Amino acid sequence: MKRRAFLALAGLAPFAAPALAQQAAAPKPLPALLDDAARLENLKAVIVARDGKVLAERGYRGSTPDTSTNIKSASKSVLSLLVGIAIDRKVLDGVDEKIAPILGRDFPENRDPRLDQITVGNLLSMQAGLDRTSGPNYGRWVASGNWVRFVLARPFVDDPGGGMLYSTGSSHLLSAILTRKTGRSTLDLTHEWLAPLKGFRIGGWDRDPQGIYLGGNQMAMSTRSLHVFGELYRNGGATAEGERIVSSGWIEESWVPRTTSVFNGDGYGYSWFLRRIGGEDVRYAWGFGGQMLYIAPSLGLTVAMTSDDGEASARTGYRDELHQLLADVIAAVRDGDASPAATEG
Repeated sequence: MKRRAFLALAGLAPFAAPALAQQAAAPKPLPALLDDAARLENLKAVIVARDGKVLAERGYRGSTPDTSTNIKSASKSVLSLLVGIAIDRKVLDGVDEKIAPILGRDFPENRDPRLDQITVGNLLSMQAGLDRTSGPNYGRWVASGNWVRFVLARPFVDDPGGGMLYSTGSSHLLSAILTRKTGRSTLDLTHEWLAPLKGFRIGGWDRDPQGIYLGGNQMAMSTRSLHVFGELYRNGGATAEGERIVSSGWIEESWVPRTTSVFNGDGYGYSWFLRRIGGEDVRYAWGFGGQMLYIAPSLGLTVAMTSDDGEASARTGYRDELHQLLADVIAAVRDGDASPAATEG
C-alpha cells in the first residue's frame, strides 16, 4: 500500500515541478517594479496608465514626471500626428501626395528625377530613398546653411518606396511641407490643432536657419506630456473628453507595418516602431538615449519613459532593458497585480 502511494506521488512529480516554477515566476507587483527600476541609472521618469487611468508613476534621481526633457526622435511621432491632422483638414491631399510641387524650389539644379516620385508617405515611413542625414551625417547636416536643401541634395541609395533609411532629414521635410502649405510654423499648428489635448505641452524646440521647426528631434517635453500624447493614440485619436483631434483611421494607418528597421528588425509604420513585447503587440516611439512611448492596445496600456539624453540607448543595451521593463509591466498589469489604489507613487 505504501509502495502504491509512493508511486502515485512520484507520478505527480513531473506535474508539480512546473507548477512550482510558475509560482516562483509570478510577476512582480507594479510598485515594486518601478522601485526596482531605479537601478537603471539613466532613467528619469516613468508613467504607467491603463484605460486612461494612471496606475503608477515614478521619478528618479531628482527628476519627476513633470520634469522637461529632450524627447529626441520620439518627436517624429508628433510630426506624424500633425501630418494626419493636415490630411483630415484637407491641407494635404494624402500620403500619396508628391513633395515636388511643395518643395520643388529647393530641389538641386541637376536633380535626380526620382525626387519627383517621393511622396509624403515615403517620408513618414523612412522610404524616401535619399541617403540618411542621421548617424554620422547628422553633424554636417545641421551645420549647413539650409537643412531642407541639404536633405534634397543627398544622393539616392535606393528608390522611393524601397528599404527603410532612418533619417531625421525625412521628418524635417514634413515640417517644411506643413509650413509651406499653411504659411504657419509647425509650433503654431501644434498649439492650435492640439489645444484640446489637456496636459500636452511642448517646451523648447529647435529651428533650422530658415526658421522651420526641426522635424523629428530636439523637442522638449515632460514625461507626463509624452504620456498624454500617447493616450491620444491609444484612444483612437480623441481626447479623454471625447473631442476628436485626428481620425481613428489615421491612427490605424500609422500602425500598419510598411518597412523593417535594419538596426533592430522591428516593423515601422508612419513614424512608429512595431514590436511584440511581453506577449503583446506594442507600438512605440523611440528617441535617442531612451525616450520611449509604448502603447499596447490590447491591454489599453500606455507607458511613457524618459531618460538622460546624453548616451545612446541601442548599442549600450539600455533600450533592451527598457523593453524588458515594459515586458515586466505588461505581466503585472495583465495578471491583475496593478491597481490605482495600490500603486500610487
